[in-house]
Amino acid sequence: MKLLTYGKDGGAHSTVWGFWFVEAKRACSVVLLRFENGTRDAHHDHAFNSVSWLLKGRLVERHLNGRVQIHRPNLWPIVTKRSTFHQVESVGRSWVLSFRGPWSSTWHEHTKEEGVYTLSSGRKRA
Repeated sequence: MKLLTYGKDGGAHSTVWGFWFVEAKRACSVVLLRFENGTRDAHHDHAFNSVSWLLKGRLVERHLNGRVQIHRPNLWPIVTKRSTFHQVESVGRSWVLSFRGPWSSTWHEHTKEEGVYTLSSGRKRA
């Protein structure tokens, strides 16, 4: 379990920084995310389910199936299931408060060059 940590969220090429209040991957995590302008090339799903609130900014969520959602600050949360395969682009800087559930052992990414591949703890290829 980690308390009050800071670092990249989503790997070295990510445009997202996290300020973790608590990170207990077997139970739950609470993190304030700072999305910088732009996105990574990869679509991804998650090792966890999450409920998040966009506090400031605008996010464009592009699903692998072609669906696009625009998110603006709102009282209603953004619910992201483990199975949500998407790419998130921030228009300018955006701030998100996220509550994450327990982690599964793997998740996936998809790039045009490599197709779908599986990741595990430490973003290692499974």
